[in-house]
Amino acid sequence: MTSSTSAETQHLRDLARLRRVRDRIDREYAQPLDVEALARGANMSAGHLSRQFRRAYGESPYSYLLTRRIERAMALLRRGDLNVTEVCFAVGCQSLGTFSTRFTDLVGVPPSVYRARTAPATAEMPSCMSKQVTRPVRNREAQVTGPHLA
Repeated sequence: MTSSTSAETQHLRDLARLRRVRDRIDREYAQPLDVEALARGANMSAGHLSRQFRRAYGESPYSYLLTRRIERAMALLRRGDLNVTEVCFAVGCQSLGTFSTRFTDLVGVPPSVYRARTAPATAEMPSCMSKQVTRPVRNREAQVTGPHLA
């Protein structure tokens, strides 16, 4: 086995571990998760996990976790049956202030304003559609790189 084959094999193993970490975040977003716990589960150091995750997915594991929590919070707020504090704790955030700040940074409006605006606007919309049109954008994901086709 050559060194390039060995390096490629190791790279593929690392990517598989990173996918498992990302899947765990997607599944357990409401649980108390931190980078150290995620790294232990992947048999990596926290620093190595953070560097590799950022290289593979364009953001840190913590940032990815916050995005998942905010996406879920948006869905709960659109339903309209929970108040902002209940939503904050339901998605795994421990501080209402931090939750509101991060929500506002990512979505552009505070959670209470989002709830007031979108609950009535998306009430008749199928959930799969409302999730798409209200998805938070991080790291300029939604930039159009080509001509817009209508």
